[in-house]
Amino acid sequence: MRTVQGVALDGLRARVRALAERTGLPVRSDPFAARAAGAGAARRRTERVGRPPRGGTPLADRGPAGKGLGAETADRRAYVKESFRHPAGAPSGLATPATPAIPGVLRGLLGALAPARPLRSPGAVRASAAALRALRARHGDAPALVRTRSGRTVLVLLDPQDLRRFYEEPVSVLAADPPEKCRGLGAAEPAGTGCSRAELRTERRQISADVLAADLPVHPSCGPFLAAVAEEARHLTATGTLDLARVRHAVNRAARRIVLGDAAAADEELAGWLTQLRAEGKGLRGGRVRSARTTRSVRDKARARIQEYARHADGGTLVGRAARHADPTGTLDTAGEAEHWLLAMGAVPDTLLRTLLLLGAHPAEQDAAAAEAVAEAADGPGRGELPRLRACVRESLRLYPVVPDLIRITRAETEWRGVRYPAGTSVLLPAAFHQRDPERVPAAHVFVPGRWKNPRADQDIRMAPFSHGGGRCPGDQLGLMITAALCAEVLRGHRIGAARPVLDPVGPLPATLDPHGIRLTLARR
Repeated sequence: MRTVQGVALDGLRARVRALAERTGLPVRSDPFAARAAGAGAARRRTERVGRPPRGGTPLADRGPAGKGLGAETADRRAYVKESFRHPAGAPSGLATPATPAIPGVLRGLLGALAPARPLRSPGAVRASAAALRALRARHGDAPALVRTRSGRTVLVLLDPQDLRRFYEEPVSVLAADPPEKCRGLGAAEPAGTGCSRAELRTERRQISADVLAADLPVHPSCGPFLAAVAEEARHLTATGTLDLARVRHAVNRAARRIVLGDAAAADEELAGWLTQLRAEGKGLRGGRVRSARTTRSVRDKARARIQEYARHADGGTLVGRAARHADPTGTLDTAGEAEHWLLAMGAVPDTLLRTLLLLGAHPAEQDAAAAEAVAEAADGPGRGELPRLRACVRESLRLYPVVPDLIRITRAETEWRGVRYPAGTSVLLPAAFHQRDPERVPAAHVFVPGRWKNPRADQDIRMAPFSHGGGRCPGDQLGLMITAALCAEVLRGHRIGAARPVLDPVGPLPATLDPHGIRLTLARR
């Protein structure tokens, strides 16, 4: 069994050999001399800048397989957390100034992982992707252990083969981290179950999947749902401009009608409570956090209002379907599920606005999507399918996922690529990085909805707009149906003209698109 220390020394040797091949310099056979040279280089860098080198280096460097100097015996367990007792600069400081220090290379990645930052700037995201590529160049495809600036250690998955295991592991092995971050669904999957869903019992999750019709592209209640979408979409096209505030108003009204019924459409007080709960969830990532007593008070008021609507909801609403569903275990909390669905649908406005912006920058795609919308309205029986517009929504989520990073916590000692890690290790799957990885995804930074025409595209482990495995969002089909229908309502009678920001239709798209800064101009067809 390989240990962390042995693997680190193997990685050190691999980097020295690679450096020698590039520079033509001889390789010292004594590893202790190489370590001393690295320490000397670190001291020289310290003298130049006038301060000691900053710590926080990834220690589990992956090199060629084999037993290296200082490797433990197979029956001796070496825990990763013990390896962080090494002083900064050893052994990662190689005997060359041309080799960048890990803390500098990973500054973007570690900054993105630091909990003190509520939002990432575009530059930080680009730096994070570059840092992940540099990390993979150093470690190969094996998982890499890094330490964030907050002191937290994270095991980063860099190979799609490890992604499959991440999605397939049961909750008893990989648990959601932390459950509290899903409290307001600020970082949850769109229009469905987020990480909190992994903790639900199988029976309760199955009921939720049945209510949301997880396996059907068109929901059984699509008639009243699409009617609500069509009526509320009039708010989107009432003026010649479209921004996030207008989109949120229309989408939230439609969501309340779909979940609770038409009577809840104009309930702005409930909308305000839900907005507070959603903001509280985002506050855990760096924003202002309300007191626990205030949060409970807001949640109690929202829950009581939802229960009132649920008592009078008809069978065509989600809460009505849930109330009629058989619940042999008595574990289904109808009001809690309704609250969860309403909060999760808060991701639809951002996705809708980004999708329309991307279509506005690609006139050919916009014309094809508009033609599909017109044909769908004329066909009638096929309403709700809209395969081309659904592909556009999926491609928008690939480029700009609602959940850019997934984090789980190991509940027991686990082994990744021959290295054992203790219980409590954080495992990071950088979903946004893998979905836009130019080394493995064709046209990674370009809007190409046609890639989703392949029937197997939805099973591509690199693409996770709605996750995979047991944690897959059961509301993915409903979310796609609603978002595509909203796009169709806009495009059926209007053309997206001038837009802000201006996107290059052929060049690489920006790493982020802040929906607050999107402004669209609508012109009648």
